[in-house]
Amino acid sequence: MNKFEMINVLIDARGVARLTLDRPDAKNAMSQPLMREVAAAAKQLAEDESVRVIVLTGAGDVFSAGGDLKGMTQQAGNTREGRIGDATEFATILRELDRLPKPLIGRINGSAFGGALGLISVCDIAIGLADSTFRLSEVTLGLIPATISPYVVAKIGVPNARRIVLNACKLDGVAAARLGLLDAVVRTIEELDEAVERELAAALLCAPGAVANAKKLIRFVSTHDADENLAYTATALADAWETAEIREGIDAFFNKRKPNWQA
Repeated sequence: MNKFEMINVLIDARGVARLTLDRPDAKNAMSQPLMREVAAAAKQLAEDESVRVIVLTGAGDVFSAGGDLKGMTQQAGNTREGRIGDATEFATILRELDRLPKPLIGRINGSAFGGALGLISVCDIAIGLADSTFRLSEVTLGLIPATISPYVVAKIGVPNARRIVLNACKLDGVAAARLGLLDAVVRTIEELDEAVERELAAALLCAPGAVANAKKLIRFVSTHDADENLAYTATALADAWETAEIREGIDAFFNKRKPNWQA
């Protein structure tokens, strides 16, 4: 694993990787250098066969303040081509996080604003704190949450997106869960860690290859029509029956033993 300056990556013996946004003095603001480090780490973790699950979190008591103010100031003086290039880079990073072949669990350790809601939305499971604040604040600055919008809308739906995007509505954790941004809320950091551990335990019971293919399956069927889905799903199931994992899983089931992907 490369050395990073703005994030921290630790991998434990179980194959759980913890990717931490590590700019607590800047409330983990999503600067361009930080996001480039996130992209590099995500690529390495995706390719590392020893890694089974990835936990995304922040250092300190804020998950992320969203866009970096210094970067916003620079954008004001950028060319149109430069702005499009920077936005495309950020959008590409979000897409790669969304397409990680491993479960991405958001340990949302505090409040999140602006682009940070995009990071939450690409998590497969996101758990946060009831008293945190969540806000898409872009329109208060004359901006729009453009590059994160595909993932936010997919996560919470069009009606809920209209509810919180158009007026920069502030949400606590309970309201964020009600809208679907968070999958669960807890009261304390201790309870947050316990909830994340429960999700990790469940994920580690599952076959890694099947999980990766299931993520691809969800992405495909959610963006294609019924005829395309019919052909794709039939082929995907046939492919699954031809893997070493299904043979191992069936043998383990009938012989009352753990499959080789379980500790």
